[in-house]
Amino acid sequence: MIKIYKNKQLGTSNLGWLNSHFHFSFADYYNPARMSFGPLRVINDDLIKANTGFDTHPHRDMEIITYVIDGELTHADNMGNKHTIQRGEVQYMSAGTGVFHSEHNRGEVTARLLQIWILPDKKSYKPNYGDYRFEWNLRNNQFLHLVSGTDGSAPVKIHQDANIYALELEQGNILEFEVKPSRQVYVVQIEGETLVNQKSFQEGDGLESVEENLHIEAISKAHLLFIEMKKEI
Repeated sequence: MIKIYKNKQLGTSNLGWLNSHFHFSFADYYNPARMSFGPLRVINDDLIKANTGFDTHPHRDMEIITYVIDGELTHADNMGNKHTIQRGEVQYMSAGTGVFHSEHNRGEVTARLLQIWILPDKKSYKPNYGDYRFEWNLRNNQFLHLVSGTDGSAPVKIHQDANIYALELEQGNILEFEVKPSRQVYVVQIEGETLVNQKSFQEGDGLESVEENLHIEAISKAHLLFIEMKKEI
């Protein structure tokens, strides 16, 4: 079973310096039918103006992944980390027992990024931070494995049975994404347009698939993110 959520159906917020689309309930956007998808709790598609950002604030008991689409983002935290990532790169923070951090766009252009929150498999992990600079061409017409559980093979590991993949598919190309029994996947069409199981999937849309493989055809050059996880019971 697949279900597509069009960009215009998502929650929105515009604070001037920050313009967001919320795939799930977040901040002032509340939709009881859109609270989570399995352990996936948050996907925010954020536009952050230059020289602005999120000042220092706390988190706990959440696996937080940031995927930069355009521009750059600088993370700083009370563990002593301060790093900047750019297009196609990933930051990861396990908030665990508690951490304070900030995120700012120190660049000269508006940054676009996906903020992803995944519930951990248990509470009170020791806080941790990491980032990884993936070569862009590794996702060209193939699935690039960005994130896995701690027993997985991806460079970035989180405390949950979940995987994140990136894909850039050239116009006219077709790929299949397997969704195994007892598994599900949430997909974001970041850029471009595709047909997924013969359904139109456009920039900014989200898609849920439960135990149904995805047949993906690029109508234009397309950039997608896949968050695969155990099926919600």
